[in-house]
Amino acid sequence: MKKNFVVVVLIYALILKCSFVTGQQLTKYNLQFSSLPKIWDEALPLGNGMLGVLIWQKDNSLRFSLDKADLWDERQAIDMSKLSFKWVAQQVSKKQYDTVQQLGDVPYDAIPYPTKIPAAAFELNIVSLGKVKTAMVDIATATAKVVWKNGVELETFVHAEEPFGAFRLVHVSPDMIPQLIAPAYNLKKNSNGNTVNGQALANLGYAEGVVEKDAHHITYVQPGSNGFRYEVSIAWQYNKDTLEGVWSIASYKADDKRSDIAGKTCTGKLALGYSKLLPSHLQWWRNYWSKSSVQLPDTLLQKQYYLEMYKFGCVARKGAPPITLQAIWTADNGLLPPWKGDIHNDLNTELSYWLAYTGNHLQQASSFTDWLWKTREENKKYTKQFFGVDGLNVPGVETLLGKPMGGWIQYSLSPTVSAWLSQYFYWQWKYSMNKDFLTHRAYPYLHDVAEFLSNITTLKNGKRILPLSSTPEYHDNDITAWYTNGNTNYDVALMRFTFGAAAEIADAMGEKKEAQHWQKKQSELPAFATDSTGLLMAPGEERTESHRHHSNLMAIYPLGLLNPGKPGDKAVIDSSLNWLQHTGTREWCGYSFSWAASLYARAKDGNNAARELRIFANNFCSANSFHLNGDQKGGQYSGFTYRPFTLEGNFAFAQGVQEMLLQSYSGVIEIFPAVPDEWKNISFENLRAEGAFLISAKKTNGIIKEIKIVSENVGTASLKLPVGRWSVVNKDHIDKCIAVKGILTVAFKKGEQILLMRD
Repeated sequence: MKKNFVVVVLIYALILKCSFVTGQQLTKYNLQFSSLPKIWDEALPLGNGMLGVLIWQKDNSLRFSLDKADLWDERQAIDMSKLSFKWVAQQVSKKQYDTVQQLGDVPYDAIPYPTKIPAAAFELNIVSLGKVKTAMVDIATATAKVVWKNGVELETFVHAEEPFGAFRLVHVSPDMIPQLIAPAYNLKKNSNGNTVNGQALANLGYAEGVVEKDAHHITYVQPGSNGFRYEVSIAWQYNKDTLEGVWSIASYKADDKRSDIAGKTCTGKLALGYSKLLPSHLQWWRNYWSKSSVQLPDTLLQKQYYLEMYKFGCVARKGAPPITLQAIWTADNGLLPPWKGDIHNDLNTELSYWLAYTGNHLQQASSFTDWLWKTREENKKYTKQFFGVDGLNVPGVETLLGKPMGGWIQYSLSPTVSAWLSQYFYWQWKYSMNKDFLTHRAYPYLHDVAEFLSNITTLKNGKRILPLSSTPEYHDNDITAWYTNGNTNYDVALMRFTFGAAAEIADAMGEKKEAQHWQKKQSELPAFATDSTGLLMAPGEERTESHRHHSNLMAIYPLGLLNPGKPGDKAVIDSSLNWLQHTGTREWCGYSFSWAASLYARAKDGNNAARELRIFANNFCSANSFHLNGDQKGGQYSGFTYRPFTLEGNFAFAQGVQEMLLQSYSGVIEIFPAVPDEWKNISFENLRAEGAFLISAKKTNGIIKEIKIVSENVGTASLKLPVGRWSVVNKDHIDKCIAVKGILTVAFKKGEQILLMRD
């Protein structure tokens, strides 16, 4: 084979100009209003992964709605001792599914727990302050600011790394005193409700909390269930015309004898003063924003992208729990949060972390794999009890401790939940190439998941299949949502990914026999069910109606099992996406559009990818950028017009943008693989590719001009070179850069980099 070498030009002084966003550049993406928001889900959001606050106006008061990620009622509603996968299969076979629904589904709706619970709020009476001039969140510094027309100013933040929030009001009188507002745990009004809109807090049956206060301090202690309790504390001081305050929340398990942790935090931090508390907070956010940057010509998508990255920085943090449906912004409306604010693993947690890998935020991503690892033993107990086999599966709907919550059990107790979750261990390794993580986390987790899938499947006519299969939320909770005559493409794709990833990781570990074992298991799986419409839901069942969950298309994205660069795969992908358009969006939620953007991006269709993102940003987001699930413009694109707030659609949006700019899943790095025709000027800095490569690139007047690759580890990068004549601006790699048929291969040592310039 003839090798075409890249033209080499030695220009030592030339470097790719850094275009990382600065605080000044981010200003144009701030949340900014001419008045205070009047609804909790339009509030100004702040957070640090564990603590969160929503700032808004309720009646005549400025309200701080406080939250903490680990405030949970863990009482169990579903009796798992009465359920088993084998028994469910028997009931399905006998067409006696009502019995299954009574045990597996009804408790989720009928019993308010287990659930995420809110903390409290505090308010400041602002009647005397008059009209507001501006209310905003400065996303560069993660501070909220409110300015009144009379000159009063509020600045507040939740410290990026420590368990407190702080606020400062200037030009106010001494009678501006915070008032604590306890959640309505004892209010019987609207005691019914439902899991979407939220049940009444009073249904939890909690005893009334205790409030202690003096002239400059309030502490509220709320007993929960099974000995759990939490405390909310606020302390403040007035000096001249300035009010400064600090708030904190602490939670305690039944056997925890400590107390007043929140109170001591408040008094200690208050003594330091607002100005001394701020610098370390600002430093964390400077580091966060320095990880990567994106510049798009579409102003709507550009702003929405940075708002998503801001919210991700607020809710994902090393050591914090995973991103639940609303994370640290639990509803402040006197009710439990939509769908109990729980941990949904049938797409919600998964979509919430997509952006972290290409976005170069691996530390935030690790909070998810850390939690999955922490709850692994609890999940193994569930696996053995419900499925009756060894290995590892995870409930599709679970509590903070990893216990199953039930619900529509085709999805809440699905046999392939851990298969999807295992991708995050695979990605954490592929994007970091961290050998320690490979050895001690990725390999053991993938092994246990693959072992479970091997144990739960059987060979039938030479093909490995599940005894019951499903595809999320298709046919909802009806008996027909279970497939008994062939596995769904959703389940086949997840099993195919898991066995393949297990084989790849085993091979990287040097476990050759293990790799061959999993490769054999993968080869025993059935092929994807397809026809002229592309990927079906299951063998013999095309998707004939609009559906919100793109489960039959998992092989395209996120699993990357089909590649449009391969003619056979391209035909299936194109047919599938054509059929997606044919069936329409009437039954889609907001996240459906975010996910569709990545699907189109994988098909190299930037025009449709951008269209889906614009629809999401325009129709499915609150004024503060929160994803509200339903179409907020009267059903223009979807028949869902409700407004339950969940975060996965937001974060999938950001990945949709990144997927248009950089792809590396196939082993080849592609620059701007799916951008719209009209996007002539685009750039990004330090997006991350598989193999632990940081990529920067610039497109000017429709032509890609510069590409930079930095390697964090020893490794070989393969780059699909855009058409044109390129020069390598880096003499260290002259003898290591080989271009063959448009693919540039570069062997890197750790820390090395290469800069390519178009001639």
